[in-house]
Amino acid sequence: MKINRRTFVKSAGALSAATLVPLAGFSKAKKPKYKMGLQLFTIRDAMAKDPVSTLKQVKSLGYQDTEIFGYDGVKSTYYGMKAADFKKLLDDLQLTATSGHYDFSSYFNQPMDKLLSYLDQCIKGAKAIDAKYITWPWLAPDYRTPDNFKILADKLNQMGERAQSAGLGFAYHNHDFEFVAHNGTTGYDIILGETDPTLVKLQMDMYWVVRSSNSTPAELIAANPGRYVMWHIKDMDKVTQDYSELGNGSIDYIKMLSTIDTDALEYYYLEQGGNFATNSMQSITDSAEYFKKYLRKYL
Repeated sequence: MKINRRTFVKSAGALSAATLVPLAGFSKAKKPKYKMGLQLFTIRDAMAKDPVSTLKQVKSLGYQDTEIFGYDGVKSTYYGMKAADFKKLLDDLQLTATSGHYDFSSYFNQPMDKLLSYLDQCIKGAKAIDAKYITWPWLAPDYRTPDNFKILADKLNQMGERAQSAGLGFAYHNHDFEFVAHNGTTGYDIILGETDPTLVKLQMDMYWVVRSSNSTPAELIAANPGRYVMWHIKDMDKVTQDYSELGNGSIDYIKMLSTIDTDALEYYYLEQGGNFATNSMQSITDSAEYFKKYLRKYL
């Protein structure tokens, strides 16, 4: 069939338009909004032995972001490395460390100036690695009373103000004990009600919310807009309710992440505190594979 120039140009233009539209849509749909993060506590054994080769493997698995633990404020070290050296390692691997868990619980019963002095050390360390948040991760069992949760809320407000003044965000991370009722109220109720939402953000551990709270993650986010800036994503063993690799447990993350409001979310971290099927490094490998295949498209 003979095709004149006008017909050819028109047909070619239509073909180009037809191909460009789905390609653009495909590219947009496939590009994640957030970096895939890992809480390094998951692989604390490997980080203690060889943090350099461990982080190289973390990078090779597709993780782009991390959350640290175990900062030594006196020595200003992460995993035995000076903060500046740890930052260089992250940069060389094109990794980031956007948040950190610090040992604030050890200072709970000490004078406030001692706690703030330690916080100042943590601020220095966080800024050295260009972290965005400092996170209070845990409260020792001896302090888990309603009165102490009120004291905690006041401390969190002061710490949040201090961190904010230094250009950092400050957040509180939940476990299960915050959801235990004490005469009709819970520690989490006190934290939510008595902390300033502009100073104290929240890091939601989705596993513990599903296991221990009367509310779902979606309900907590809806009831407290603007507060949940970080999430911990980990699965729950179908029998023991212990931690599990993503995809092996009972939490339907496909349903959760496909419908939940990301609201104020800035960062998320995959985590597994223990109960590894083989070992910690194999667990972060399996969880990364499952997350990239089934869940990353939602974030």
